[in-house]
Amino acid sequence: MSAAEETPGGEDMPWGEVTPEAARRLLVAAVEAFAERGYHATTTRDIAGRAGMSPAALYIHYKTKEELLHRISRIGHDRALEILRAAADGDGTAAERLGEAVRSFVRWHAERHTTARVVQYELDALGPEHRTEIVALRRESDATVRRIINEGVAAGEFDVPDVAGTTVAVLSLCIDVSRWFNAQGRRTPDEVGALYADLVLRMVGAQKK
Repeated sequence: MSAAEETPGGEDMPWGEVTPEAARRLLVAAVEAFAERGYHATTTRDIAGRAGMSPAALYIHYKTKEELLHRISRIGHDRALEILRAAADGDGTAAERLGEAVRSFVRWHAERHTTARVVQYELDALGPEHRTEIVALRRESDATVRRIINEGVAAGEFDVPDVAGTTVAVLSLCIDVSRWFNAQGRRTPDEVGALYADLVLRMVGAQKK
């Protein structure tokens, strides 16, 4: 399934925030190419060809291939952080909020598995300045999940001796869904999200009511 065909999961159009339409088409084509061939093996000609444009047309909207990757990565990481913060700041117990955080985070990585693979696994291809920016967003995601777990420990809901290490494990588990999820597989994104939420709550020692 291509980035253009991924299940939108409530969003009207993949990368709808990118304008004009030519810039969006190029970004969608870049996601597909990076996911299929890897960033370094993809050329600007590959991207332009997938978008039905000339290589010269690409440079009207993006100065470099790395700028395209940064745009993809920034939008993806902003969305991931938005999902986690919405759950963390919601109502309910720490267990309920952690369950919702994992469920929605996993669902996004399954619904947008092609996009998420590029967003999460091409970090090292970014230039130093852009990489620093994205790493800061990843740290904010880490801090958001860590906050929920800390609150659960403080409330006596969770039994977690190593909150920092557990946070890394939780996020790694969720992110890895983008590497193996198959839209033609037997589980839907919602089902995978529910499964992982249950696994994570068991991991932190949450007591079932």
